Amino acid sequence: MNFGEYGIKATEAAWVTSRQIEAARRAMTRYARRGGKIWIRIFPDKTVTARAAETRMGSGKGPVDHWVAVVRPGRVLFEIAGVPEATAKEALRLASSKLPMGTTIVTRQGL
Repeated sequence: MNFGEYGIKATEAAWVTSRQIEAARRAMTRYARRGGKIWIRIFPDKTVTARAAETRMGSGKGPVDHWVAVVRPGRVLFEIAGVPEATAKEALRLASSKLPMGTTIVTRQGL
């Protein structure tokens, strides 16, 4: 935890897509009613390529399909500050339900 008072920490390894990061961010900001400050600590900088279905083998790799952030266990994904504890924990719980891995809510005091 570097910035906020409460955060989401990954307990499993996963690839988190840019859409999942945005869905979690929207869930947090909607519940917090645009109060407080939110930090996104991951960035999708790895490309995932895909070929069209029923394409013959060979002829290259295929275009970029989407972007992912590689997350390992122990990584803090989101942080929030400036809202009451109950609001922050519920916002983080809603955000963690949008993510494809197990997470836990951590506090600055708990570290």
